[in-house]
Amino acid sequence: MKYVGAHVSIAGGVENAPVHAERIGAKAFAMFTKNQRQWQAKPLEEKSIRAFRENLERIGIKPQHVLPHDGYLINLGNADAGKRLNSLNAFIDEAQRVEQLGLSFLNFHPGSHLQQISEEQCLDLIALGVRQAIEQTREVIFVLESTAGQGSNVGYTFEQLAAIVERVGDRKRVGVCLDTCHLYAAGYDIKEEYQQVFANFEQVLGFDLLKGVHLNDSKSTLGQKLDRHHSLGDGHLGWKVFAQIMRDVRFDNIPLILETIDSDRWPEEIRQLYRFVEEESDNLQ
Repeated sequence: MKYVGAHVSIAGGVENAPVHAERIGAKAFAMFTKNQRQWQAKPLEEKSIRAFRENLERIGIKPQHVLPHDGYLINLGNADAGKRLNSLNAFIDEAQRVEQLGLSFLNFHPGSHLQQISEEQCLDLIALGVRQAIEQTREVIFVLESTAGQGSNVGYTFEQLAAIVERVGDRKRVGVCLDTCHLYAAGYDIKEEYQQVFANFEQVLGFDLLKGVHLNDSKSTLGQKLDRHHSLGDGHLGWKVFAQIMRDVRFDNIPLILETIDSDRWPEEIRQLYRFVEEESDNLQ
């Protein structure tokens, strides 16, 4: 079964995120646990935690279908020791917030070398950060997001993601989130070589590590390495890729999250994605 949603707002408190998801017809959602552009935030209040859990249960979305994202300032691959420590502390705080809310995952961009160290050294630092966060948490799974390779960002190849997973050394506490826009911009032609790309993913990483997917069309061309999301069907990918994903059982039972550029279109995008499943079912009857 597919669980589709979008990255919804936490305006007014994290407890409102499930309500926003319900309004767009979502069966899954992503969210921030605090302001994504600030290092620090006041601790979650017990009443907010309780209200979040109650809203989630009332709406009928399971914790494993929520994909929280960490803040944009965090860079576990930073070579500067002081700045990296700030990132690590913020990262651990995010993970602890996830556990307070009763959720399973923390989705994050791996990091950037900022032209100060090699990609390999950056991967080492990221893996070290994840290991340190694992030591300070109980069960949260740290979900590496595939990147477009823009600037000095790492994590744009399956091999780089696999290297981080291997260096963390605890496959039960790490996972991967694929972003369709990022994949295409990084050079993975999921439009024309869908089966080949995901066969490669299975070989290098394995679908057991796949904990979520960001469903975004791409303003960027193949291999352009620019992170430019577009509404579904309006970019270089087109609808076919998303129809294939919705009909592919390898993407069952994980959160499939829209981060497309026009939130007003999310309800219709969600409905269209589910239509692909319904059409496939009708064809089988």
